[in-house]
Amino acid sequence: MAAPFVDTAKITVRSGNGGNGVVSFHREKYVAAGGPDGGDGGRGGNVVVVVDDHMSTLMDFRYKRKYVAENGMDGSGKRCTGKNGGDLVLRVPRGTVIRDSATGEIIHDMSDEEPFILCRGGRGGWGNQHFATPTRQVPRFAKAGFPGESREVVLELKLLADVGLVGFPNVGKSTLLSVVSRAQPKIANYHFTTLFPNLGVVYVEEGVSFVMADIPGIIEGAAEGAGLGHDFLRHIDRCRLLIHVVDVSGSEGRDPVEDFEAINAELRQYSPQLASRKMIVAANKVDIMEDPTLLEKLRAHVEVQGMELFELSAAAHIGTRELVKKAAQELQQLPPVAVYEPTYVERPPEVDTSGEVSIEKYDDTWVVEAPWLQRLMANVNFSDFESRNWFDRNLRQSGLFDKLEAMGIQDGDIVSMYDLEFEYQR
Repeated sequence: MAAPFVDTAKITVRSGNGGNGVVSFHREKYVAAGGPDGGDGGRGGNVVVVVDDHMSTLMDFRYKRKYVAENGMDGSGKRCTGKNGGDLVLRVPRGTVIRDSATGEIIHDMSDEEPFILCRGGRGGWGNQHFATPTRQVPRFAKAGFPGESREVVLELKLLADVGLVGFPNVGKSTLLSVVSRAQPKIANYHFTTLFPNLGVVYVEEGVSFVMADIPGIIEGAAEGAGLGHDFLRHIDRCRLLIHVVDVSGSEGRDPVEDFEAINAELRQYSPQLASRKMIVAANKVDIMEDPTLLEKLRAHVEVQGMELFELSAAAHIGTRELVKKAAQELQQLPPVAVYEPTYVERPPEVDTSGEVSIEKYDDTWVVEAPWLQRLMANVNFSDFESRNWFDRNLRQSGLFDKLEAMGIQDGDIVSMYDLEFEYQR
């Protein structure tokens, strides 16, 4: 039994935490006043997404939903920095769109060769070597590493194809794909034979080829979830050209014009942009046509809408060559396959600053540590004025400065927060 086609997956990813800095002092015979030599913690591993052209579905993400990168190692003496955590690499099919689970906004479109860092590893904490000054020669403190980032995302596969075959089940889309390409979709004389999209490369002539996709299961009500079309309509999104395959044989007692309009209505309901895409009509099964008036009625209907109709029999290899040549000509004039621009905007985190705070004094230095302070600082760009103001505003609202003043901090004293130090001014 064939493995199921999986084209969406919701996963949780987290990058590695940074390693902790260490408190250490150089001790060596005949070396006086070796001083602090505590090394920094290593950086946590990133979560990196890369394209794998050997993958065609998101099946690998069906059962495993949580992915965590390695943490950075703690520092050590002799100014040795801890080992960085290894990156976690997630491989996805080309054309996968990464969305934020909460908002549905696009974070990145994996359609090119460039790896994408989805979550950055936490910075390593500083060892006590960084905190030595002329007046503070024996710093007995170091900093913990920063936590990694965490996200819940939805992976959504949108196939990268130039041409999409649309139409009711059992009209001959799979047969057409198998005839014009080397694809081998399952073909049988019953509805919903095709249960997942199939791709094939169509070679027209030397140097001219394109990718064609057979999209299954579109019926009336597909845009609202009926049939299989609701699951697979997304795969037509990137197609530059649509070939609408219509059965004109009359063998099932269907009206070709009604079928044509029913599918177009579903496309319009799913996406107005998709419905406006360039379309060619393929009147299939002309070799077993019972009533020629059905073909002429469909021809008149589509030509009024400015579309071209091609007569063919995919099973008998009649008219297929002319159809693919026309498709290749149209593709030369159409824009390239759509790439989705990111719509996701990073929002300042909502950090609960009401938690406990550790404040210790070493000479004129006040060392401040708190889990919420780590989370707050991990989201601050200290080179940006607005970001610094946001950080200062959160510190004041937390009551931290009031606590420091109650403990006797003076102007000019040093406040040390992880890898940030500044002089205190009231």
